[in-house]
Amino acid sequence: MALLKVEDLQVHFPIRSGLGRRDVVRAVDGVSFSIQPGKTLGLVGESGSGKSTVSRALMKLIQPTAGRAYYEGREIFALKEAEFRPLRRHIQMVFQDPIGSLNPRMTVESILAEPQEIHFPERGRAERRDASAELLRRVGLPAESLARYPHEFSGGQRQRIGIARALAVQPQFLICDEPVSALDVSVQAAILNLLKDLQQELGLTVLFIAHDLAVVRHMSDDILVMNRGVVVEQGSAEEVCTSPKHEYTRRLLASIPELPSAPA
Repeated sequence: MALLKVEDLQVHFPIRSGLGRRDVVRAVDGVSFSIQPGKTLGLVGESGSGKSTVSRALMKLIQPTAGRAYYEGREIFALKEAEFRPLRRHIQMVFQDPIGSLNPRMTVESILAEPQEIHFPERGRAERRDASAELLRRVGLPAESLARYPHEFSGGQRQRIGIARALAVQPQFLICDEPVSALDVSVQAAILNLLKDLQQELGLTVLFIAHDLAVVRHMSDDILVMNRGVVVEQGSAEEVCTSPKHEYTRRLLASIPELPSAPA
């Protein structure tokens, strides 16, 4: 059984056009997919394609207009916030901007302890600190980082802290929304490899969102290609990237820069 199954997801935003007329932006318009346990589904498309709106709807950060989403067979869009809150332990998110997603007034220890206090109230302070130090070890940072603040780290290190925070409540399902697009190219590969290693080590199921089809191919078992709110192509990563059927997918592939050949 699929860990997550989405059926006909729609997210429409009303806007005011000229002369007081009301219009609708169809940010997501009938998207369906499923993800098997332990697998990675890549969601790819240019900016404005609706892919990040899908992730925010699944996290119930925005209200879907229509559609259903089943997590372990349970329909989550119909749940009230109090009913959905326990599921937040199992569904976590790594955000695009590691600067904006970390509270600058909190130490790393406080950032990692906060979700533990909510979901593991039985843990004492010493146990939370030990768990936080272990989380830092998993993401490649020293335990001494617990006493520091987010501004004291590089962008790649801050994203490692964001990943550690997502893992603090031992989730099953991780949504990675453009997790490397705000980082220098020199550190992107290290973060991507870290995510792959953590998935294998912890048995995570992942929805990986990006605009770069090369990155999505590297990370994913299957790929959904979105354009203007709809899915234009889907299939295995190998199939989509080697035998694309839609012109939009072919354009995304053509936009991948080629490395210059080495001099003879």
